[in-house]
Amino acid sequence: MLRKIFALMKKEFRTILKNKKTRMVLIIPPIAQILVFGYSASFDLNKVPYAVYNEDSGLASRQLLANFQGAQAFHLVDTIDHDEGIAPLINEKKVMLVLHIGPDFTRNLSKGQPAKLQVILDGRNSNSAMISLNYVRTIVMGFNTHWTTVHGGGHHVPAQLVVSSWFNSSLDSHWFIIPGIVALLALVVTLEVTALSVAKEREAGTFDQLLVTPMTPLEILIGKSLPGFIIGFIEATFIIGMTILWFHVPFRGSFLVLYFGIFAFLLSAIGIGLMISSISVTQQQGLMGAFLFLVPAVILSGFATPIENMPQFVQYITYLNPMRYFLIIVRSTFLEGASFDLLWNLYWPMVLIGVATLTAAGMLFRNRMY
Repeated sequence: MLRKIFALMKKEFRTILKNKKTRMVLIIPPIAQILVFGYSASFDLNKVPYAVYNEDSGLASRQLLANFQGAQAFHLVDTIDHDEGIAPLINEKKVMLVLHIGPDFTRNLSKGQPAKLQVILDGRNSNSAMISLNYVRTIVMGFNTHWTTVHGGGHHVPAQLVVSSWFNSSLDSHWFIIPGIVALLALVVTLEVTALSVAKEREAGTFDQLLVTPMTPLEILIGKSLPGFIIGFIEATFIIGMTILWFHVPFRGSFLVLYFGIFAFLLSAIGIGLMISSISVTQQQGLMGAFLFLVPAVILSGFATPIENMPQFVQYITYLNPMRYFLIIVRSTFLEGASFDLLWNLYWPMVLIGVATLTAAGMLFRNRMY
């Protein structure tokens, strides 16, 4: 069995290394893209979840917090009363930021002394963190203007921000984007290789030759799957190396945790690619099917825009997207140093998607053979 699969793998690799002709599809992909972009792609943040840690009961703190509660851009999730309550909210992504007002906030403002407002940000998504911080600055500037006007013009020192960004202290967007490219390129390469694997056999007229070989449908399916898995694995490893060594993005987690996620992700990508290939008669159909899946998968994964910003029904659709889970894994291992305990619930959905799609691909392939 292994000898047969290895022979088919060699044939697949030889075919993959040759130049393949591709055709541009002019109608369906643009329509799919405009629909997905129109519903989901947005760099504006609405209802930014935040928590309040207020140690001051004075007038100034109440007025400042009222400004946040009245702003449409913010949504109050929780109010805490001790330092230990901050970490769980940010670690579990329940809030984007925490506002911490010290016990002397109102007293210092009344005396004309600096009064500090601490903003603790979740820096894992640096783009969202920067936008949220700009919203905070706008509200604080409005508060300062009102306070100085009511309390004697320029005789009082306005509130000052003290920003502390967790996981990404410099809010460098490269730390957020580049790890996501591991998922993007691995998906593109694996999907392209597997989506054309069976379709090119039919188009070249060699599909009938598979029917007379002493190989079972399962052996053929494995032989078609492994080249895509190996190429995707090598591609992911190369990008990880470039991310760490060339772009100097810190890797704080375990490679075992990361590569277990890569295995589950590639399993799901291969299943989807083979399912597309099994129902495609020509390479053009295989490319169109892969492209129609790839564009929504990237947009609905949280690669560029937060899933929380999407409409509720679109958020439900993202649970069928394996890239959604792997993006969290790769970014969490890089920036947070997350362990299996925190990420275990992200592995099994990708494995389930892979098993389901591989089973469907096998059934479709078997029906086409007999």
